[in-house]
Amino acid sequence: MPTDQPSSNSDLNTSASSAADAAPLPAQVDAIVIGGGPAGLTAALYLARFRRSVLLLDAAQSRLSKIPRSHNYPGFTEGVTGSDLLAMLREQTLRYPVHTAAVHVDSVQRREGGFEVGWAGGSARARQLLLATGVTDIPPSMPYVLEALRAGMLRYCPVCDGYQAIDQAVGIIADSEAGVGEALYLRHFTPHITLFMEQGAAALSEGARRRLAEAGIAWADEPIGSIRHWEGRITVHHGKRETVCDSLYCALGLEIHTGLAQQLGAKTDDDGYLVVDSHHATSVPGLWAAGDVSQGLNQITVAMAGAAIAAAAMHRRL
Repeated sequence: MPTDQPSSNSDLNTSASSAADAAPLPAQVDAIVIGGGPAGLTAALYLARFRRSVLLLDAAQSRLSKIPRSHNYPGFTEGVTGSDLLAMLREQTLRYPVHTAAVHVDSVQRREGGFEVGWAGGSARARQLLLATGVTDIPPSMPYVLEALRAGMLRYCPVCDGYQAIDQAVGIIADSEAGVGEALYLRHFTPHITLFMEQGAAALSEGARRRLAEAGIAWADEPIGSIRHWEGRITVHHGKRETVCDSLYCALGLEIHTGLAQQLGAKTDDDGYLVVDSHHATSVPGLWAAGDVSQGLNQITVAMAGAAIAAAAMHRRL
């Protein structure tokens, strides 16, 4: 998934292609939104309702599309799958005059009066530009990862679904001591936690071991070898041993898709996120960012709220 503007799922990609084939894309608009996940779709919706001409460029690879079911998105008492939520957001957005293209943006450049955005076979200009390019979770490099993810056994966000792990046996895969912080966070939900280091416990400092022991968190001495989803649980093989968990969290980090912003010289923080102000403006005039690519809590609701704030500010600037 290493692309610079994750967006919506493949079904929506077909829809966007059809829309783009039906009518030529405008060469100039008020605003271009790059990324068709919850932040990008919300920004495009708001801008269209502000009666601004909008071009939404969607590479069809949203992180949201890979969520089996979210239980902390408001309004859905039984939860909602990521793909269903994307489809609903897109259907609502496309009820308005939003130009959409299923393309992978390669370049952005400053031009007089705004920006020029380029992709294979085309380009367009806009006075304002919003990046909703998101992030990609770094998965474990072993078999059965996708199977476990689809089944909801392999997870990436304890903020999203730690509640579902209450009193369960939970494992955490990590490659640095950042995994210690995630283990301590999940300890609030369950006492049954095991930390698995990709290179084994040798990677844990004495201080880290002390913090884990004080919290009652176990760790595996051996390097992790493989995982296997079976009958609603997930087995972690480490050395000659194995541990069975109800769910497994991956704490191997994120790839933050700031490449396009860096072409324009936008500032990033120490963690690699785009620096934005209270209106979600970046350090580059006319360039805005919302969603997981920008500073803040990586949550669907936060992404959509940031996009609404950015779109309102863009409208006033226009």
